[in-house]
Amino acid sequence: MVKEPAVGRVKTRLARDVGPVRAAAVYRSTSASVLARIDRRGAWHTELGVTPDRAVDSAIWPKRFKRRAQGNGDLGRRMQRVMDSAPPGPVVVIGTDVPSIRPAHIQSALRALGSHDAVFGPSPDGGYWLVGLKRRPRVPRAFACVEWSSRAALKQTLANLSHLKVAQVAALDDVDEARDLASVGHTVGRIVLPVTG
Repeated sequence: MVKEPAVGRVKTRLARDVGPVRAAAVYRSTSASVLARIDRRGAWHTELGVTPDRAVDSAIWPKRFKRRAQGNGDLGRRMQRVMDSAPPGPVVVIGTDVPSIRPAHIQSALRALGSHDAVFGPSPDGGYWLVGLKRRPRVPRAFACVEWSSRAALKQTLANLSHLKVAQVAALDDVDEARDLASVGHTVGRIVLPVTG
C-alpha cells in the first residue's frame, strides 16, 4: 500500500510535529527504501496499491511495479479491495512507512500462510504493518468495523478472524509521529535511513 507523497496529504500526524514538507520527505524516502528492499522478482510478485487513485500512473514509483488503485473508503475497505482483486493465492499487504521491513519478514509471513489462514506483523502502537491472508477460505469482511490509527486496530481485526488460524511475525515500528523517527533511524533535522540489508 503506497500513498502519493504529496506535501500536506501524507503522514499528517507526523506533519504536526515536523511540518508537512519534512513529513512528506520522510515518507518519500521510507517508501522508496522499502520498495527497493522488497523487490524480489521470482520469490514473490510485488504490486502497488496506490492512493489517491489519480496517482496510479505517477512517475514517483519505479515503472517495473504493476499498480492498482486502492479506490474509495477507509483503510479497511481499501485493503479488502486489494486482497479481493489480487491473483489467486496467498496475499501479503504491507505499509510502506515501516523503514525496518526486510525481505526476511515477507518470507516469514508467506511461510506462515502455508499452515495458517492469516498472518499479522504487529506494531507496538496496537496496529499492524503487515497482514496476509491465504484467502481459502475467503474472508469477505476481514477489516470491517476496525478503528484505524487506534490502539485497538489489531485486536479488532483479529476478532473478525476469530474462526481462523492466525500467526504473527516480528513486531516493527511505523513512522506516525516525531518520536517514531528516532526509534527507526531517522533524525528530524535531516533524513537518515537505517542501514539496509
